[in-house]
Amino acid sequence: MRFIAFDLETTGTLPGVDRIVEIGAVRVVDGEVDSVFSTLVNPGISMPEAASRVNGITDDMLMGKPVIEDLLDPFAEFCGQDSLVAHNAVFDAQFLSADIKKYESKAGQGVVLDTYSMAKKIYPGLANYRLGTLVQHLDIPSSQFHRAEEDASYCAKLFLKMIEKINGSSLEMPPLENLIALTGREALYLPQIIPQPKQLSLL
Repeated sequence: MRFIAFDLETTGTLPGVDRIVEIGAVRVVDGEVDSVFSTLVNPGISMPEAASRVNGITDDMLMGKPVIEDLLDPFAEFCGQDSLVAHNAVFDAQFLSADIKKYESKAGQGVVLDTYSMAKKIYPGLANYRLGTLVQHLDIPSSQFHRAEEDASYCAKLFLKMIEKINGSSLEMPPLENLIALTGREALYLPQIIPQPKQLSLL
């Protein structure tokens, strides 16, 4: 079984308006972390104070970091065709999709699964389904939250716990259609863009 759990930190909550400032992803193979993709992203704007209070990311930390248009292709290559897993995945997918379309970049080809909506079906009756609540409920060791690599790691461990519960302790990946059904929505994918040739100006 293999999948990639990922998380983004952003300057705000509006895809296409606010900017990605951190990407964190872990590839899990047979229950163990196989490799990591983790980087801060220079958003080209000042880090809003409200966002900085949440994730602790400051302008000084982002200075000199790569810009998103230089990271989308490497991130897509890291993801390949593996299934992608995120907590509140629609949020992260919308941010990535906006930039993929803007820069006509490559994208991971696997289905995007949402641990938030899946957890509501698998662990009914919790007070809320925030990542921190689920991590605590499942006794997953944790330290800080709201940093991309750490949250991606928690998301991966949460997904493994859910697979074990579905399968009765086995870590074999259930059929994708079953996992998609648990999200309560149609299958979610990142856009696959075919770059268009640029028109040469005759002026």
